[in-house]
Amino acid sequence: MADTTPVPSPTPAPSQATPAGGFKPQITIDDFAKIDLRVAKVLAAEPHPSADKLLKLQLDDGSGTPRQICAGIREFVKPEDMVGRLIVIVANLAPRMLRGEESRGMLLAASHGPRDPAPGQTRILAVLSPGSEIPPGSVVT
Repeated sequence: MADTTPVPSPTPAPSQATPAGGFKPQITIDDFAKIDLRVAKVLAAEPHPSADKLLKLQLDDGSGTPRQICAGIREFVKPEDMVGRLIVIVANLAPRMLRGEESRGMLLAASHGPRDPAPGQTRILAVLSPGSEIPPGSVVT
């Protein structure tokens, strides 16, 4: 009788290929539950005065107190295109100073391509937004 055990392919199929940089270590559901993902509305956006890649965003996060975050999306998005937009943020990230500006959270975005593309290479970025209107402060689960 012939052996019908499949022989693994030496390279993964394109749909199964590991993305650039690989995957991060596995976490538990308890680790994930610590992350507070919220919807926020961009009230104002401007280039960061001391960083070429950052935008400074003023947000309504539903708390009643404006929140500022700095996001490395400047080369992909015009500040005026962010105003009024609903985005998803990590709301419980510890505040951090980024080139003299406080950032109190992190905007979520998906990207594809090398972080610093060489000539002829490209990187695309998509800011994550809810698929429909929902109030700022809504919990993302």
